[in-house]
Amino acid sequence: MDIRARLPVSLPHPNHTTSYWQSPLDGSLADFLSAETVPGDIVDTVVIGSGITGAGVAWNLLQQEKKREGGVVMLEARQTCSSATGRNGGHTKAASYRTFPSHAQTLGLPLAVKIARFEYANIQALHTFAAEHNIECEARSCDTVDVIYDQKQWEECVNAVEMIRRGFVEPGDEKGVGRYTLWSAEEAKTAFLVGGIGMDGESVKGAVSYEAGSIHASKFVYGVLKLCLGDGSMRLFTNTPATKIEKAADNACWAVHTPRGIIRARRVVLATNAYTSFLCDKFHGSIVPLRGQVTAQRPGSNMPPSGLQNTYSFIYNGGYEYMTPRPGSIPDIIIGGGLAKSTDQGLGEYGTTDDSSLNSSISVYLGGAAKTYFGDETWGKDDEQGRVKQEWTGIMGYTPDGFPFVGEVPDIEGMWIAAAFQGHGMVLAWESARALVGLMGREDVSNWFPSPFIVTEERIGRRFEGRRS
Repeated sequence: MDIRARLPVSLPHPNHTTSYWQSPLDGSLADFLSAETVPGDIVDTVVIGSGITGAGVAWNLLQQEKKREGGVVMLEARQTCSSATGRNGGHTKAASYRTFPSHAQTLGLPLAVKIARFEYANIQALHTFAAEHNIECEARSCDTVDVIYDQKQWEECVNAVEMIRRGFVEPGDEKGVGRYTLWSAEEAKTAFLVGGIGMDGESVKGAVSYEAGSIHASKFVYGVLKLCLGDGSMRLFTNTPATKIEKAADNACWAVHTPRGIIRARRVVLATNAYTSFLCDKFHGSIVPLRGQVTAQRPGSNMPPSGLQNTYSFIYNGGYEYMTPRPGSIPDIIIGGGLAKSTDQGLGEYGTTDDSSLNSSISVYLGGAAKTYFGDETWGKDDEQGRVKQEWTGIMGYTPDGFPFVGEVPDIEGMWIAAAFQGHGMVLAWESARALVGLMGREDVSNWFPSPFIVTEERIGRRFEGRRS
């Protein structure tokens, strides 16, 4: 793992697989250029990355700092929102109960509670923003269910749910972050239409449901960026990678090198997730890329015509899959994961930034997953066009301790970061971006933002041993 963790990190691959969520692309923004060359004057802030983190940073900066000289410039190496945000499964799902016991043990109960509250607040903030700004992004709140096929993990689930219930005692908590329902194996089969066995023939041991949601993340980000671009306060340059960042000759600002020229900026924000160490070597080995794989599948003939009402995860010994049914008139089923079922148990997916290809063993596994989990009778016949509609990969960023890096980069004044969201960016990134902008303005965010997320030299120096969730 140490060798994989220290492989060189590249810029985003130019010939990436095509994400289902960007088929078709939004023609008004995908290849947007505010100008043919980058600004020649000094700008206030350059945000590198146009995913949900970059969009959140830009939005919050513009709310607070529209009068700052030079404004905000956003750079994107490929098309708008073409990396992790535009390639994920669509879940807004925290699964806080799975990490709550370990957080309570290693960080103490108050911090464990704060992290779980933060995850829940992030989901609420995301959906609220979409509604308030009329962003059409298929945002829906719904229950999710984790169907568990391993006895040990089922027992751990029951204990974790009881622990998190005891941890949330303030009024209202039990209706949100603390609301969990446990289901027996037979109850789960009936309520959630699962067929009773997993991919390796394991039987269902039980299930847990709780509040979550889903969202078309690309459409959400496009909506946010259109708001940012609306009055000219932000300039966006797609297909314009930042190739190097260094202090300018006078040491008064940053020089951000791009194929369209050099931008001078007072501050730089790295919203670059798994690709961060390409621009800042300090994070080499501490932000580790991991390639994930996702499929979009046509539902079988016996699946509900109106689509499934819940989102799902299928948890087994050593791994899991996640599944998001698309709401509305397109009942496609998005299912990803399968890392532990690849030929090398996923080791070869660490350290790579190549999302131009697929892992064939994971393709085979995911291709059979949905029908197996629901069972032949519930699934019915495959669509005449075939089960798998589209398949793609995406690159996530992981850290040694399982928390993102948020804040000013240690010993590098004026360079800020919000990155490495462990594959859970939809329940971490939006509010982390708000916290980062608060920190940039020297605000105290400690009453709501978890301190373990703050970037420190000690955290950067830890050794990566694999993902923690």
